[in-house]
Amino acid sequence: MLWQYIFLGIIQGIFEWLPISSEGITAIFSRFLIKDFNPIDLALFLHLSTLLVAIIYFWKDWWEIIRFKDKKLFSFLFISTAISLIIGFPLYKIAKNATLGSGLLLIMGCGLLVTAYFHKKNIIWNKGEKYLALIVGFLQGLAVIPGLSRSGATIFGLSLGKTEPEKILKISYLMSVPIVFASTFYLFLQDSGLVLNSWPALITAFFTGILTLHFLIKLSKKIDFFKFALFFGFICFIGFFLELIF
Repeated sequence: MLWQYIFLGIIQGIFEWLPISSEGITAIFSRFLIKDFNPIDLALFLHLSTLLVAIIYFWKDWWEIIRFKDKKLFSFLFISTAISLIIGFPLYKIAKNATLGSGLLLIMGCGLLVTAYFHKKNIIWNKGEKYLALIVGFLQGLAVIPGLSRSGATIFGLSLGKTEPEKILKISYLMSVPIVFASTFYLFLQDSGLVLNSWPALITAFFTGILTLHFLIKLSKKIDFFKFALFFGFICFIGFFLELIF
């Protein structure tokens, strides 16, 4: 049983930062490997590793946020998180007991190709940060659906604004912290056994996540966002075909 949890942790740690829906992929594998818990609940719980990595890796940014030194970012995270919870909770209830297709990955891949086109043509969102926070929060809320990547959805939404590529990734990952905290707290109240039994996967995902996040941040600084969005878009297509196979 231990190796199954470790394997799921590696899958979560690798795919969490990529727009391939780590929730969907982890849920698919857990459905075959671990029968004790609902696959969606287990996949969502492993996102706790994401929270820990994002807090540690971006601790300076969080220190500024909690001291209200970066009021603009605090406001953005507050609005986007509120919208995500409003949209995501009812969808979670539906997705938990439903089998959803992998076509959402195909849609996200197309969306990222559109994102690449927007940046190539310098098409940006000019309606203000609060409106952008509503859009990105809505997209993050939808990502509770297996197959729809949270990072892919938020990267797509954030790229409509004027933010630099490396900051887009940073904000996307910062956004994961409050929403993951809320979902983990809810899951703990629903089934504490999930927390007590899944710690090997959580630890593995944490260390794997640190390594993969560092790689992606470095990558975003070396290539322009047009190529970066194309890269993520094609990864979505690969994920789409992988989910069809499995």
